[in-house]
Amino acid sequence: MPTAADPSDRPEAPPRSGILGRLRTALRRTRENLASGLAELFSRGRKIDAALIDEVEEILLGSDVGVDLTDVMVADLHERLKRNRLADGSAVLEALREHMVQALEPVARHCEVPPPAALKRPFVVLVVGVNGVGKTTTIGKLAHRYRAGGYSVMLAAGDTFRAAAIDQIKVWGERNGAPVIAQQPGADSAAVVFDALQAATARSTNVLIADTAGRLHTKTGLMDELAKVRRVLGRIDPGAPHETLLVLDATTGQNGLAQARRFTEAVRVTGLAVTKLDGTARAGVLFAIARELAIPIRYVGVGEGIDDLRDFVAADFVDALLARAPGE
Repeated sequence: MPTAADPSDRPEAPPRSGILGRLRTALRRTRENLASGLAELFSRGRKIDAALIDEVEEILLGSDVGVDLTDVMVADLHERLKRNRLADGSAVLEALREHMVQALEPVARHCEVPPPAALKRPFVVLVVGVNGVGKTTTIGKLAHRYRAGGYSVMLAAGDTFRAAAIDQIKVWGERNGAPVIAQQPGADSAAVVFDALQAATARSTNVLIADTAGRLHTKTGLMDELAKVRRVLGRIDPGAPHETLLVLDATTGQNGLAQARRFTEAVRVTGLAVTKLDGTARAGVLFAIARELAIPIRYVGVGEGIDDLRDFVAADFVDALLARAPGE
């Protein structure tokens, strides 16, 4: 695994309160299900009892938090109730927050890349995911992040099944000042990525970000082909790809968990980028993915701007879900 990057080589982070505000906006519909539902429940002035906890359970399940984590949280609420430790709705919310943060903190791990001067060969990021999740846009935003951090970047148009995907990668390459290695539509994807790594190595490029076709996770043949891309990269650099980033569309809810399982089995996913948080009521699936698969969550997309791919921070994500302000 790469060593930790020098913090001085990274772009300055946006203010934490600003990030939380963007997350709140992106998670609006999930919050309407979760935080608003809880707030309405507690605003009635009801006594905190077993019946109320049952209603909390229904709200959690309806927000796609997942059965396993919901069971743990509800069991803890009942235990706290027996010990007279749930005086009011605020105590219930604080208990839920504790469990949610604890569930996500172990997977809130950033992708550490050595500083540019320390890279002896390209750091390869292989980006995978089904059609329509926002892979190409995520690649463009990643390229922007690396360029802002002082890295030279090359892109590989490995999604050769769609001419539009090749064109989109070229646009993002121009926008970020990053060269793009591409072939004609229908070319062998593994060959394109192989050529790109050779070119990146010859030009002493710091980071190679490779696109892939939108593999349907239920199609074994296509997943095998994606595994071939990994093997081909390994012929040039046994350590490549150094990061296999799975892009997930938050709107798919529990289907995102199925995708994460299948891609992890096929290509050893090392990190997640979660897109389309805006306008979805199903972002709670991250808890299920964290609990079952423990895949590091690297990034969340909080908007359409080129700088709207942000590092995932567990406490910020949970506070945005529960509509808490920083420090509350």
